Amino acid sequence: MLEAAVRLQDSGFKTCVLTNTWVDDSAQREGTAQALSSLSGHFNLLIESCRAGMRKPEPAFYSLALDKLNAKPQEAIFLDDIGANLKVAREMGMATILVGDTTEALNELQTLSGVQLLGCEEFMPSYCRPTDVAHGFVSIKPGVKIHYVEMGDGPPLCLCHGFPESWFSWRYQIPALADAGFRVLALDMKGYGESTAPPDIEEYSQEEICKDLVAFLDKMGIPQVTLIGHDWGGSVVWNMAQCYPERVRAVASLNTPLFPAKPDVNPMERIKSVPIFDYQLYFQKPGVAEAEMEENLERTFKLMFVGSGDEDPKNPSLNTVGVCKRGGLFVGKLQDPPRSRILSESALQYYVQQYSKTGFRGPLNWYRNMEKNWRWACATPGGKIMMPALMVTAGKDPVLLPVFTTGMENLIPNLTRGHIEECGHWTQMERPAELNKILIQWLKDTHQEASIPIKTKL
Repeated sequence: MLEAAVRLQDSGFKTCVLTNTWVDDSAQREGTAQALSSLSGHFNLLIESCRAGMRKPEPAFYSLALDKLNAKPQEAIFLDDIGANLKVAREMGMATILVGDTTEALNELQTLSGVQLLGCEEFMPSYCRPTDVAHGFVSIKPGVKIHYVEMGDGPPLCLCHGFPESWFSWRYQIPALADAGFRVLALDMKGYGESTAPPDIEEYSQEEICKDLVAFLDKMGIPQVTLIGHDWGGSVVWNMAQCYPERVRAVASLNTPLFPAKPDVNPMERIKSVPIFDYQLYFQKPGVAEAEMEENLERTFKLMFVGSGDEDPKNPSLNTVGVCKRGGLFVGKLQDPPRSRILSESALQYYVQQYSKTGFRGPLNWYRNMEKNWRWACATPGGKIMMPALMVTAGKDPVLLPVFTTGMENLIPNLTRGHIEECGHWTQMERPAELNKILIQWLKDTHQEASIPIKTKL
């Protein structure tokens, strides 16, 4: 039912829970609190009878819900497991479904709503909208602040996104991880979203980014954290695990392997030797890639955020080979490309809004520190990563290929692997349910082995 509520919301429906409850002052009231808190995150509206001063099946209680949803009775579908509660709703003009067998009820709901709820390949988990989550800022140093969103209570997790994303790329993971019993902090990395975007290239070296993350943890009063990163965020969490192991309880990377520094190989030469990394060479000259990506933000994100299997013959996926020779990443692409199934219109507009503020200079500056990052890595003691670690690969990622992770166990003895075959680069958005399952199982195993208690909400 929770999954059906999410799918209905994605299709434009508003959802509401009406509960006949009492004010719970019992010794077991924490369970009630956990359930109500979690339900409020899955539905648009939660109305408790004890707060409203009325209860089911009183018509006034139903009218209150309709008013708050701005809906007419003829527009509503009412589900309940008690016939008497349905009778009043039906008399008011609502369509009703008696819930006995869940599958039968979902089948009826599917027919009435016109939304497929059964037989789906994968249900999309609940996601947090920007207005439904707590936001905060931490001053890292004079002139630089980091924006983050927070949800949940329990052992802390810090989520680090990649390019060209924001905290919002974790929207499907944040509620699931919070429900699983963790305190989730998803950052806008430096240069992105609401975080400060200094113009200096040196501000975006891995050394500086890691220092910023340590300062963030210090200001938040978090001595040790589990880090989860994707794309550039994956590089950050591996570097944190190597250079600040005392601050990292466990580490997980999505798509991004651990690339050990080779002192005898210049990183730019290494990039040139891998054709699919040619786009990184194109990103080197300040102003060039910015101009292309900022020209039409909607086009940029529709071209970038494409799921595996979504490629249209008229609009093939981005080719990262030969970008410099073509003169741009988007050269030859449609001016008004279709939007991929993994990117809703509301999500597209949120990314556009975020990048309208500071543009792409900060995010692209991450790519302009390759040699500085290399020199720092070579000067850092390169011991093994001994903490619990997770590497999640995606079978259809065209750039961060699973084969790049070969041999990581030699450097990370406590490495657990997860793999999603039918998934491209944007793992959190394309296969959120499968990814959440992998993350939550690994997190529970890791914390249980360390005897760290976890209280799940549902």
